[in-house]
Amino acid sequence: MAISTATFAQENRFSISFNSLTTNFNYGSLNKELKSHKKDFKGLQIGASYQAAINPHFSLVPELYFAMKGGILKENNGLTNNRSTIRLYSVEMPVLARLHLHRFYLNAGPYAAYTLGGRLKLEGTEETPGSSTKLSFGTSPGEFKRWDAGVQAGVGYNFKVKSTHLTLDARYGYGFVTISNDVKRYNRLLAISLVVSKRPRNQTEKKG
Repeated sequence: MAISTATFAQENRFSISFNSLTTNFNYGSLNKELKSHKKDFKGLQIGASYQAAINPHFSLVPELYFAMKGGILKENNGLTNNRSTIRLYSVEMPVLARLHLHRFYLNAGPYAAYTLGGRLKLEGTEETPGSSTKLSFGTSPGEFKRWDAGVQAGVGYNFKVKSTHLTLDARYGYGFVTISNDVKRYNRLLAISLVVSKRPRNQTEKKG
């Protein structure tokens, strides 16, 4: 969980966020076999969003952020054998429809992402040394894909504390595009953030 700051303009708000992410991969037809070997990767997200009010109950929220995410497989898995960690660095843009229900809201919408780079780390054993290599991107077996796309959905709740607002946002991301060529890997993420925001004085006085 992380803290963000935001400013309000009537029903609109601009936010800058620093959030923790819990991410992993779905391995398609191999996912059941690898499920007991998977371990969550703890990443982060840094970026900005803008809530554009359409009416008191509906808004659109485009976001743009840098994300560090990935996945971990424990040792003796059927894919890499050694314990492995894939770390990805990407730029992502969700566009969410937000339905406001008093202090609650619901989010849902598509996202697109472009992977800037990444690394694969293999833990060593007594028989084999460990390694850490940059990921290669392209269309050949063993290489990764730059583009990802999917949907994000979640819920939020606004707490009002005098002139300050606290918003708790929980969101799940579901990737539709496999990010590697030889093995199916679909991004999955859980993001939980706490947004701290304060309205300008003139708006606070108007609202009473």
